[in-house]
Amino acid sequence: MVKVLIIDDSPLIRRLLSEILSQASDIEVVGCAEDPYQAREMIKLLNPDVLTLDVEMPKMDGISFLRNLMRLRPMPVVMISTLTQQGSPITLEALELGAVDFIAKPTVNVKQQMSQYAYVVQQKVRVAAGARVRSFKKATTVSEPLPTNAQFLLNKVIAIGASTGGTEAIKEVLIKMPVNSPPIVITQHIPPVFSTSFAQRMDRTCAINVKEAQHGDKLSAGCAYIAPGGLHLSIKKRGVSLYCELDDSEPVNRHKPAVDVLFNSLLECGAKNIVAALLTGMGSDGAKGLLSIKQAGGYTIAQDEFSSVVWGMPKAAVDLGAANEIVALDKVTQRLLHQAIKV
Repeated sequence: MVKVLIIDDSPLIRRLLSEILSQASDIEVVGCAEDPYQAREMIKLLNPDVLTLDVEMPKMDGISFLRNLMRLRPMPVVMISTLTQQGSPITLEALELGAVDFIAKPTVNVKQQMSQYAYVVQQKVRVAAGARVRSFKKATTVSEPLPTNAQFLLNKVIAIGASTGGTEAIKEVLIKMPVNSPPIVITQHIPPVFSTSFAQRMDRTCAINVKEAQHGDKLSAGCAYIAPGGLHLSIKKRGVSLYCELDDSEPVNRHKPAVDVLFNSLLECGAKNIVAALLTGMGSDGAKGLLSIKQAGGYTIAQDEFSSVVWGMPKAAVDLGAANEIVALDKVTQRLLHQAIKV
C-alpha cells in the first residue's frame, strides 16, 4: 500500500486528488495539508511514502519546501504544476532539486477526460513510490572539445530517449558533450511548453547548442534537438543530410512524442551510423526501437538500474537483449562519444 500526503492550498484540488488516489486499491491518502508548515508536522506524524506538492503556495512556495525537504529528509515527491509558460521553469527546477515527476494541475474541463487524468495521477504516484530519490547535486563540469584529429564515423548521430527522471539524466549527458560532438536527437516524455523551457534551460547550461526541434531542421554537429511536447520527432534523410520531421499522429505506447518513433525513424538513415541510449523512465517505450537499431548494426546503451530514477524503459530494453552495454549515468556520455568518433 502506497501512503500519500497531499500538499495543496486549494481545497478543491486537495479533494479532487484525494478522490482520484483513493479509487486505487493500492494507494492510501493518509492526509492533506494546506501549506508546507502543516505538511512538515504531518510528514513526521504520518511517515508517507509519497508527497504530492503544489508548486505555488502561500507562506512558503513549493520550491523552497522541496529544497529543504531534499536536504533534510529526501523522499519521493510528485509536483502538481500548471502547464504554462510561467509554470514550466519552476517545475523543471523542482525536478533538478530531486522531485521524481510532475502532474498537470486539473483544469475546468478535466471532467471530460477524468478517467485518463486519474490513470496518469495514480500511475505517477505508484512509480514515485518505487523511485530512486536523488538529492540535489551541482552539474558536472563541461567536457573539453574532442581532439581536432577526431573524426566522425560516417555521419554518426547520437539518439537519446527518456521519461521519468529524464530531464536531469539528459542534462548529465549533454553537459559533458564537447562543442564538436556529433548531432544529438532526443525524445523525452514531456508536455508542450515544458519542452521549450527544457531546451532553453539546457542551451544555457551546455557547451553545445540545444534547441527544441523544428520541422525541417538540418542536423548539425555540436547541436542537440529535443522533440517538442505533443509531437513525434522523426529523422529523415534527404541527399547526404539528415533532417527533423515533426508529426501530430496518434500516440505510440501512450506517448507523444514517443521514443520508438524516433529510434525507428533512424533505421532509414543507416542504423550503423547510429549510437543510441535509453535512459531512466517508466514503461517500455523505446525498448523495441533500441532492439531494432542493435539488430541493424547500430550501437546501443541502456542506463543501469542503480543510477536510474525509474528502471523501467532501460530494463525493458535489457530484457529484450536490446543493449550492447548497460552503463551508469555518469559514464553514458563517454561511451556515446567513444562509439561515435575515432581518433
